[in-house]
Amino acid sequence: MATGTNIRTWFDGQWHDGDVPIMRAADHGAWLGSGVFDGARYFDGLAPDLDKHCARVNHSAEALMLTPTVSVEEMVGIIHEGLAAYPRDAAVYIRPMYWGINGDRSAIVPDGGETGFAICLEEIPMAPADASVTLTRTRFRRPVLENAVVNAKAGCLYPNNARMLVEARAKGFSNALVADAMGNVAETATANIFMVRDGVAFTPIPNGTFLAGITRARHIANMRADGIEVVEKVLTFEDFEAADEVFMSGNMSKVTPVTAFEERRYQIGPITRRVRELYWDWAASTR
Repeated sequence: MATGTNIRTWFDGQWHDGDVPIMRAADHGAWLGSGVFDGARYFDGLAPDLDKHCARVNHSAEALMLTPTVSVEEMVGIIHEGLAAYPRDAAVYIRPMYWGINGDRSAIVPDGGETGFAICLEEIPMAPADASVTLTRTRFRRPVLENAVVNAKAGCLYPNNARMLVEARAKGFSNALVADAMGNVAETATANIFMVRDGVAFTPIPNGTFLAGITRARHIANMRADGIEVVEKVLTFEDFEAADEVFMSGNMSKVTPVTAFEERRYQIGPITRRVRELYWDWAASTR
């Protein structure tokens, strides 16, 4: 799926210009969905937490019974080599990915002996600081480990997220606030979620139904270092209705203010703005 422009692809040991073909019709990933990926960002000449994203794609591969074939250090080096072709002020989405090539004798289980690997770089602008979203409920929920590979960033999970987004858009909202199997808030259809009440930041405690993101963890560390109290706990939809501020946390945009949940309206508040400042200050400190 070409979302951005100026695409570069690393495949078969070298960089290629453009969105090149990487998968065959009979590959396990093509017809049985054994594909994982991760997403990192390059902006202002920085690629924050790139090593963590590379490590997570290897963990995701293992969770999907694939054998990762590229070390974190090697992957980071390949990505920096590919980024060298972009202007320093370019904003690039970095997507390493694995997929199954062959199946075992049942065909259903991927054969760990051979794993496809590629990296896709796409220029995608960072969202402006005041870009915001609105949220609504959805009838679709996050799955649990017993019925889906929720411990991986796997492509096969995303049709469920797509259903959430389509339902939300049909109701006139831009995203969905999603429940876990128990009916408590897990995340949104596209990112982790935070709310603020009386100056304290709250976020759903990881319970195995959603990926507790790398950017989420960075925000928590940054806020605590700045003296902001952060609490991970079970949160209900009623908690969000009573919140003073709400913001999404994800790799694509880092911090996205939420201005409405159903009929409830929010201002883009001081904690949300501060979290964004803290992230960019931290990223600049890693240069």
